[in-house]
Amino acid sequence: MSRIGFIGCGHMASAMIGGMLGSGKVEADQIIASAPSEETRERARQIHGITMTADNREAASEADILVLAIKPQQFPSVAEEIRDVLREDTVVVSILAGISIAGLEEALPTEPGALRKIVRLMPNTPALVGAGVTGACCNMAVTQDEFEYVTDLCGSFSQVEVLPERLFDAVTALSGSAPAAVFVLLEAMADGAVSLGLPRQQAIRMAAQTVLGSARLLQETGRHPAELKDMVTSPAGTTAEMLRVLEEKAFRGTVIDSLRAAGRRSAELRGN
Repeated sequence: MSRIGFIGCGHMASAMIGGMLGSGKVEADQIIASAPSEETRERARQIHGITMTADNREAASEADILVLAIKPQQFPSVAEEIRDVLREDTVVVSILAGISIAGLEEALPTEPGALRKIVRLMPNTPALVGAGVTGACCNMAVTQDEFEYVTDLCGSFSQVEVLPERLFDAVTALSGSAPAAVFVLLEAMADGAVSLGLPRQQAIRMAAQTVLGSARLLQETGRHPAELKDMVTSPAGTTAEMLRVLEEKAFRGTVIDSLRAAGRRSAELRGN
């Protein structure tokens, strides 16, 4: 029975823990998490029933799988704090944006001639409601069974996509940053509907369901987005007019450019 440790117990860690416990794949007594705030520790105890500590070293030393769920800028000090209590066989799972596997290996060395077991994940905020998507990769020290165990746990709160690390800037842009663009789109859709007379709360609810339903239609039919777009577009109709304006305003190009900018920024933040 694996002991799972978390360093950091904020919103994303809480979503991961909730998903794991809700799936029945992990019991509460298998999880230990550290957090500096007594308020955070007490909230996690009440919500999840897990063991909480203020000591990062305690969480790290007990873990078979250790999830780093802190802010990237906190990593250097945390790495220095825990590196001498990590067991050689502990699998370190990082959700830290901008810190590569090589950076994790360097900051968390293990026995001479050996390589620290590292899994890198890039979850996104919809994991908070069990509807996330997570990019996943690992280094050569992680066994296939270990990697499959970690990704299976992630499946309790997220769709998992296994990719090479060189694509993680794209993952950061698409699944990490693009939810913000979807929220801007939802807000704009609701504002447009309000301008046509709909009450705001109804407009927001209907906009959200429209996006949710459209995404579900895409997933369940397996059809290309362009085909689904054509299905709803009648000649000289309302949808055709809406699409004309979107093309006139370079909507498609703007979305592409924004994701490329996010990907470039991701590369800059990790020093490339």
